[in-house]
Amino acid sequence: DVDDGSEDNTLPAIMKANQADRRVHALSLSRNFGKEAALTAGLDFAAGQAVIPIDVDLQDPPEVIGAMLAKWRDGYEVVYGVRTNRESDSLPKRLTADLYYRAHNWLSSDKIPEHAGDFRLLDRSVVDIIKAMPERNRFMKGLFAWSGFRQAAVEYERAPREVGKTKFRYWKLWTLALDGITSASTMPLRIWSYIGLVIAFFALLYMVYVVVKTILFGPDVAGYPSLMVAVLFFGGLQLVSLGVLGEYVGRILIETKRRPLYVIRRKIGVLGEDEEDSA
Repeated sequence: DVDDGSEDNTLPAIMKANQADRRVHALSLSRNFGKEAALTAGLDFAAGQAVIPIDVDLQDPPEVIGAMLAKWRDGYEVVYGVRTNRESDSLPKRLTADLYYRAHNWLSSDKIPEHAGDFRLLDRSVVDIIKAMPERNRFMKGLFAWSGFRQAAVEYERAPREVGKTKFRYWKLWTLALDGITSASTMPLRIWSYIGLVIAFFALLYMVYVVVKTILFGPDVAGYPSLMVAVLFFGGLQLVSLGVLGEYVGRILIETKRRPLYVIRRKIGVLGEDEEDSA
């Protein structure tokens, strides 16, 4: 288990479970580093030939693990769970999730299966590849897709959340979506290059039109309203393009800092207890 800086009784409950069964291992992080960092920490310390990340909110049913193992024994290195229903999610969340999957798969060559989360089986060879990836700006579903290998799907119904409340708000989901797209593709930068070329082409046509009209009919009185609209429109486009460029530059800054993805405050049953570490 990975305790991502919880402020409730999660850690004492894990320690109690470890005392009852020494097969229960856990990492307690020094603060909340986010889902992607916590998932990375779990994979870094996971043992065994097959590793299965699963949330502890009881929405992903452990009963599906048997079907995943059967696919794995058939030779698949990645077996991901696909949710057949998202009725527990709000309508805006379902719509934005569908929109994101479509946008990501259009922009990136690393296709993410729709309605597939982090609940999946990973062969040891896949885990080792993920652990060897050095980037700090991580989008795990994208990394799983990039790694390749033989992949298969197992469908399941996701149950309503029974324990706790989700801490994922729409702003966090928006940030995660940006991380996913910018970490997997440079297509947004290319799109703005194409937009610039199209605008330059039409500007050239308009310039030719103005020159010809001036030669034939003489100069017009300047139209200030249309001029203001054009200035504001193209100024807005420039700000958006600078924002897209800034997203990539900001992520380059994060990568160059080389800070650890997470800091471990305590290890329970993993390489000894009460040890501090980072990765």
